Amino acid sequence: MTERDTQRAIEAVFRLERARVIAGLTRIVRDVGLAEELAQDALVVALRHWPESGVPLNPGAWLMQTAKRRAIDYFRRNKMAARKLDELGHDLREQESTAPDLDTALDDDVGDDLLRLVFTACHPAISPEARVALTLRLLGGLTTDEIARAFLAAEPTIAQRIVRAKKSLAEAGLPFEVPRAEERAARLASVLEVLYLIFNEGYSATAGDDWTRPQLCEEAMRLGRVLVGLAPEEPEVHGLVALMEIQASRLRARTGPGGEPILLLDQDRGLWDRLLINRGFAALDRAAALGGNGPYVLQAEIAACHARARRAGETDWPRIAALYDALAANTPSPVVELNRAVAHAMAFGPGNGLAILDAIADAPALRTYHLLPSVRGDFLMKLGRRTEARFEFERAAELTRNQRERALLLDRAASCLAD
Repeated sequence: MTERDTQRAIEAVFRLERARVIAGLTRIVRDVGLAEELAQDALVVALRHWPESGVPLNPGAWLMQTAKRRAIDYFRRNKMAARKLDELGHDLREQESTAPDLDTALDDDVGDDLLRLVFTACHPAISPEARVALTLRLLGGLTTDEIARAFLAAEPTIAQRIVRAKKSLAEAGLPFEVPRAEERAARLASVLEVLYLIFNEGYSATAGDDWTRPQLCEEAMRLGRVLVGLAPEEPEVHGLVALMEIQASRLRARTGPGGEPILLLDQDRGLWDRLLINRGFAALDRAAALGGNGPYVLQAEIAACHARARRAGETDWPRIAALYDALAANTPSPVVELNRAVAHAMAFGPGNGLAILDAIADAPALRTYHLLPSVRGDFLMKLGRRTEARFEFERAAELTRNQRERALLLDRAASCLAD
């Protein structure tokens, strides 16, 4: 393995373990910004030592141990928080006495730590936009560029939101905890949005060489299931879990042998995970029993329509179009309109879809969104307007940051020239 390959492997491990390490450190140091810095310091140490010694059997425990030592050094240097120093020293000594080597498990309550981190980052003391951006950064490990694309916002804007959010949390001295029931509902919408965006980044990566990042989907679903236990009477929680599980059922079918994207209508539905689908249906039934008709429940209903169709030709597109109409009325946005256009095109013809697209063509949020020209190109191709379709596919290819998606779009552009 080359030095560059080793570095990539270490960075991949860190991306998987990062959120757990930050969450565990935040419980101790009570400062998410400092916890993130300490975790990054641990990565630097790993990059220096692991190429020679090899990646430990439990890299998360190694990173946590290293970060805790860095925390002790930090508080010693700054001559502050003697109590924190004592707590860290006791915690570290206890770990070392029970685990001579560092290949030990992380703290038993790591799942709770992650949930505490989500609720802390979603505190009302910071703006809703900053809450989501910060949590995506801390929990999902997304870069500011990836978050910006998920929000259809400028990267500097997202960077400023994250900095301000960390500062607000530090200045307010907020407790690192899952709030009590009466406070929990106020933060629940932000938490659900965070999990939704993390899942979407895993389902369709905004940048890089991979079409999907399944580990992000897994993390979002795991936390969603924990939320169900915390808020069992909230239909939108069940709706989001249903949506994620039904969507995740397609992950194996979304890429070919070489990692190339496979679009929904071309997927081998025999590869769809029926266990996840059935779990999603059960969660959707619970949401319905609770009277749910919010945006996550509606999106889960749409996903369920696809899951019930054993073949693409059996899809109930009029039902999906009606659900998108309801979603647009419930939660109006240019992206919802874009998806509604696709549903109407499939149900009633590409001309109908194109008319909906024309109404949102100048929406500022879609100005650099590659799916707008991609969808438009698809409609134009079906209408026989190949020259216009080729232009739209090429424009979409220029806008996307995902290499797999770019290749797919360029192939579609080339197909417009075929006889």
